[in-house]
Amino acid sequence: MDAAQLLADARRRLADAPRERLGELVPSRRVLGIPRAARIVPVGHAWHLGALLLGDDAVFSTGEIVRARTEARRGYPAQSQRDRAELAAAARRGGFAEGEVAHLGWAPIDVVAVACGEASGPLVLVAGAPSIRWSAAGDPMPLARYLDERVELLRHPPGGST
Repeated sequence: MDAAQLLADARRRLADAPRERLGELVPSRRVLGIPRAARIVPVGHAWHLGALLLGDDAVFSTGEIVRARTEARRGYPAQSQRDRAELAAAARRGGFAEGEVAHLGWAPIDVVAVACGEASGPLVLVAGAPSIRWSAAGDPMPLARYLDERVELLRHPPGGST
């Protein structure tokens, strides 16, 4: 099977599984002279399958993931914590529910290019078989096996993981 067929089969198997929303960061700006804080607005939804976000008619590589949270003053020892808290607050301001996952920085994957032998995002062809680089340090894994594992995990999460 080619990558498009494998992804279509995964969509079929995931029809009743929960999805997560994709978001885009809208930078802060002034509206009629009034400052408006940055926010993350929902732009779609997808099944989160590890390194892949599988939409109804597209597939994306996973970027950054934050949980929406109401803004609160907190003392953070690191700037990176402060930045993540700001992203979480921006997701809440943009319409994500408290605690809801927001995916940022996702990038579309060209499945046709993969079928032609080119790499796109984490998808590559290895010996003619669609494969995925699910880890920067790991070897590519056959996409069929990867999707089987990830679909099973999404449909039947281990106890205590949700």
